[in-house]
Amino acid sequence: MAYSNSGSYTTGNSTKSEAQVCLKFPPKVSSPGLMALWSAIGQNKVKLGKLMEYSGPRLQIQMVVTFVLTQAIHSVLKHLRLPMFISQILAGMILGPMVFNGKRSLITSTDQSVAVLGTVGAIGYMFFLFLSGVKMDVGMTFRSGKKVICIGVLTVVVPLMASLITAKSLSQESQFFTNKRVFLAVTYSATSFPVIHCLLSELKLLNSELGRLGLSAALIGEIVALFLLTICQWVTDGLENGWKVVVSNFGFFTVYFVIVVFWFRPVMKWMVRKTPEGGQIKNSYLYIVIGAFLVSHKLAELLKVYIVFAPFLVGLAVPDGPPLGSALVEKLEPIVEGLFMPLFVTTCGMRIDFSYLKNYGSFAKDQVISAVVTNFVKFGVSFLLPFLWNIPIRDSLAFAFIMLNKGIVEMAAYSFMNDNLVISQDMFAFVTIIVILIASIVPILVKTLYDPSSKYARYLKKSIMDCKLNDELRIIGCIHVPANVNSIIDILNASCPTRQSPIALSVLHLIKLSGRATPLFIAHEKQSKSLSHNSYTENVVLAFNRFERDNWGAVSVKSFTAVSPPNLMYEDICNLVMDQFTSFLILPFHRRRHVDGSIESEDQTVRRLNFNILQKPPCSVGILVEGQRHVKCINTRDHIHDQYPLANSSTYTIAMIFMGGKDDWEALALAKRMSRDKSVKLTVIQFKAVDGFQDDDGDRMMDKQLVRNVKENTSITYIEKEVKDGPETLTYLRSIVDDYKLFIVGRRYKREDPQTVGLHEWSEFQDIGIIGELLSSPDFGGKHSVLIVRHQ
Repeated sequence: MAYSNSGSYTTGNSTKSEAQVCLKFPPKVSSPGLMALWSAIGQNKVKLGKLMEYSGPRLQIQMVVTFVLTQAIHSVLKHLRLPMFISQILAGMILGPMVFNGKRSLITSTDQSVAVLGTVGAIGYMFFLFLSGVKMDVGMTFRSGKKVICIGVLTVVVPLMASLITAKSLSQESQFFTNKRVFLAVTYSATSFPVIHCLLSELKLLNSELGRLGLSAALIGEIVALFLLTICQWVTDGLENGWKVVVSNFGFFTVYFVIVVFWFRPVMKWMVRKTPEGGQIKNSYLYIVIGAFLVSHKLAELLKVYIVFAPFLVGLAVPDGPPLGSALVEKLEPIVEGLFMPLFVTTCGMRIDFSYLKNYGSFAKDQVISAVVTNFVKFGVSFLLPFLWNIPIRDSLAFAFIMLNKGIVEMAAYSFMNDNLVISQDMFAFVTIIVILIASIVPILVKTLYDPSSKYARYLKKSIMDCKLNDELRIIGCIHVPANVNSIIDILNASCPTRQSPIALSVLHLIKLSGRATPLFIAHEKQSKSLSHNSYTENVVLAFNRFERDNWGAVSVKSFTAVSPPNLMYEDICNLVMDQFTSFLILPFHRRRHVDGSIESEDQTVRRLNFNILQKPPCSVGILVEGQRHVKCINTRDHIHDQYPLANSSTYTIAMIFMGGKDDWEALALAKRMSRDKSVKLTVIQFKAVDGFQDDDGDRMMDKQLVRNVKENTSITYIEKEVKDGPETLTYLRSIVDDYKLFIVGRRYKREDPQTVGLHEWSEFQDIGIIGELLSSPDFGGKHSVLIVRHQ
């Protein structure tokens, strides 16, 4: 049940009485219908409260009231940067007995209504634990460094010892080590991985340096806490009930562990093997896994395993990532996060009643002191360890607050203890105050102390113009789908890599995080036999390794894979740009077309990523719009080129559209670098207004100087075209579009010129500029590629 007002508790060391609740059987589930009830109400045959006697409509009303109240509270508190968790707790407190002076609100007017709402919330929490286990990568603990393992272990063990010592010094009882005290001590000192992950996700720090450290340490801390809780329970059971009980419980736990790990997990691996690579797993397999999860708690109850461990262990046994783990997360997470968990947190808030603090007992007082001391010790350990390893003081403080955070897991633990009469109401009120305070202040302090973008201010600005023609050009090429591989290789071939003017290429394969909680960033080693568990990623790496061998001495390649949420991929790209001192970043366009001009694929997440990078570019950026190809799929092992590879062509014709401005300067610098190859024929086309009008933006002198240099270069064809408006520019571009295989243009975002007047109202993708969009349009034939350049 969610909570009960009936029954009584005695605080301190006194014996607690059992609560007695009366429920009506058989329960009324479905009402005769809203219209029938409304008609009866109109005839004064029944009252409006009659509707609350039916559990179905009552539950729906409870959900509506809960969500409306939660959203109303959060609309105010979000301006204070408080998390949704706090709004849900406050909504529960408003609907609980505390606000109604010990009475119940309309939606919790009967014990049966409370029982139904509490049951739905408890089921949601079981699903939450199951999904937390599914998304957790236990193998990450073995890949963590010694420092991370040290942080994860010590931030749990040291506070636990401090908690036990403090509680022992305050206690006057002869038998101190009881299950209740040990469970509370572990709860105070534990690091909850789901809570830390939720915090970092809300603050968008999952794939930041501090976020990765926090997730790794939290994962290790979670495992250590579960292990210590199990051991301590067995020890206290041995002291209280004899060691035969411990041996029996250990045997039952071993049986449950063997069933889950050595029978259920192999079955799920078989399901994965039966699924074609890149395909979706069968719905029947998902139903089997979900069904096994639903019966796991009953099996745990029969085998006397702690009931909360059951769904979590089953989730851990599920192979993480696609196809099984990601499918479970995609199907279950929306309803769990959007429906069940808000109800569960709200029911936790309904249990809180601060009126019990007026007459608190000695046990509650001792435990509150122990909890406060434990949190201070945990904060100190979490701060000192990274600080001693030369992490800046502000980052160390932010990390300490991250590790200190409390949330739904701790609230659930205290609520279950309160329901089972393990702790009294005054004790429950005290510990919930601690959880609410910590969960409220930690996000604000972490956001204030840690800003991952601050490191970009120290990054030395670098562009293609800053690189001399004989200097090494550092490029990053981003890959989303296999078709991006050959397009980027064609551009690199056209960039004229030689031993005297080499290219240092970093290939970043971006993969959406699905079915996992922890982002990954993998640097692939060339000497490794198994480059990746993902054969698609392995093919990408092999393709660029072959490109390096074909251009030995002129091209060096490093391959990376980033698995992260789409809204956080920007951070991965910027970090790699800084680490590799990159001058030019190539991003694929979000839309690809078939030969006939129809849309082959379109990814709005890629579009948002490109737009975010163009708004705050870490270096010069190029958006590559691929030409329409006859070859839609590539065989990266055999390195099949597209229709217009540079290597198979006698001449590669490039047109650079110049209208002036910093974006065009950068585009011209790249085009001039490409023109040094004898097989590349570069044409620079300058559009000038007929009336000669130009904005006086301080860049005209640089424009004239660059054009003068182009005219003096005999290997470059220069064309000056006077146009009076946008339609005339459009007509001229349409007449020359079939003469070139690659167009290089500046982005010129939202820049109005006489040469483009009248074209902006027809623009669909203003983020790539009006000229770039025109050349990318299927109306222009689409057999050419377009590279839109944006300066840093």
